Formats: sequence, C-alpha cells, structure tokens
Amino acid sequence: MQGIHPFIPTDRKAAYINQLLKVGFDTLDFGSFVSPKAIPQMRDTGEVLNLLDLSGTRSKLLAIVANTRGAEDALHYDEITYLGFPFSISETFQQRNTNKSIIQALNTLDKIQQLCIKKDKQLVSYISMGFGNPYGDPYDPEVVAKFTEILVSIGIKIISLADTIGVSNPDNITYLYTHLVKEYPQVEFGAHLHSNPSTALEKIDSAYRAGCRRFDGAIRGYGGCPMAEDELVGNIATEGILSYFEKKNLELGINHAEFDLALSASSAIFG
Repeated sequence: MQGIHPFIPTDRKAAYINQLLKVGFDTLDFGSFVSPKAIPQMRDTGEVLNLLDLSGTRSKLLAIVANTRGAEDALHYDEITYLGFPFSISETFQQRNTNKSIIQALNTLDKIQQLCIKKDKQLVSYISMGFGNPYGDPYDPEVVAKFTEILVSIGIKIISLADTIGVSNPDNITYLYTHLVKEYPQVEFGAHLHSNPSTALEKIDSAYRAGCRRFDGAIRGYGGCPMAEDELVGNIATEGILSYFEKKNLELGINHAEFDLALSASSAIFG
C-alpha cells in the first residue's frame, strides 16, 4: 500500500488485513512505523493494529521500521512478533530510503537489535539492492557476503535478500543462496524478490532449489518500493508462490477459500 497516493481509510486497511489473517500465512507484513511525511499511507499503522482480530490466526505480524524511534513505537505492541529493517548495501539507496549512510544504518540496526532482545522480539534485516543497483554503487556477491557477516555478528538471525528493482536472475539467485545458506546454517534466509510476471517463477524456483525457505509475496504482485525508482517493479504475486509450492505437494496450511476472498478484496484496496 505504501506507494499508493490517495489515502486508504483505516477501516478498509484493517478489514483487508483481517481477511489475510484468516488465510494461514506464517507472517504478515501489516504496516510500518515510519515518518508520516515520508510515507503518508502508513501514518495509521497503530490504529490499524488496534482493529485487527488476532484471536483465531496462526499468522505473526511484522512491522517495518527505519529508525530507533519507529522501533520503540512498534515495541509498545505485544501483538507484533517481527520488526523489519530495510538495510541497503547501496549507499545511494540507503540515503534515499532511510536518510542514513550505510554506517549509520548499521549502528541503527545494532540499537534496534538490542531493543528487540529486551522486548523478546525478532529483527528481520532486509538486504535491499541485494542483487544490484541502478546507481553505479559498488556491487558484487562479495559485498553481499561482507554485509551478511556484519549482520550475523550483531545477532540477526533472519536476513532477507531483497531485489528491490527486479534485476535478479536464476544465476545470481542460485549463487547467493547456495553460498550463504551453507555458510550460515543458523540464519533463516528469505527472498524478497521483485519481478515482472514472466520471470517470477524461475526466480522462485532458483531460490528454493538453492535452500531458501522464507518467501515474501503480495497478492496480484501489487506494490513496489516508492523510494527506488519512478517506475515501480512489482512484488512477486503470492498466488504464484502458492501455486509453485503446491505443485511440489508441499503442505503450506493455506485456507484456499479464505485466500480467494482476500484475492477478491484486494481489488477494492488497490484498484
């Protein structure tokens, strides 16, 4: 929702997320405690949370934060399990996305990690621009490996490689996950990939075969990062991810009737 300019009423957001909570996903990225000036659409995240019915769901909630203030706000809510931080290995994008240098972002990550430990929460660090960037900033797989080591050293146990601009391909996906999963067996590596529909399946397949077991998706592939480029590259569609794994006869615990209702409801939210 973050890239949509007209404000979506709070009750409509909550109704949609309540429908998603019935589906059986492991985790829902439901909102962001970020600057309302930077991302006006997310200014009501606390209000949305208060309207959520968590009584009959197995899904855990994840909130995005970009600084310690946002983390402190999120940590007031017992209902939230995960805090997600968008760490970028592109200096340009880190500045655009969180108004911080890479060094400042790492310091912030360390502080948020300590806050999470005190509150018994888990910090998810995204490595955005994890497959390349459009700014000419230095990039190669060794850069990803270097920053992964730093994140692991401060105790982060969930790291999601984020494509952000849709430049990943089967070769670099396979290379990164194969090496990182083997090197850090204690870490849960995720895939937050953006893609056009024609290449989505091969990206999912490459990540899964290389050992990734945590996949982010968005219904119908809606969304993208408004801080990345003028032309948003969509998220990988959740229904495509589900179809891929179900063809492998993997039990995901998904309620398909509730998912179909969520799929229909998404049109009213995103248009």
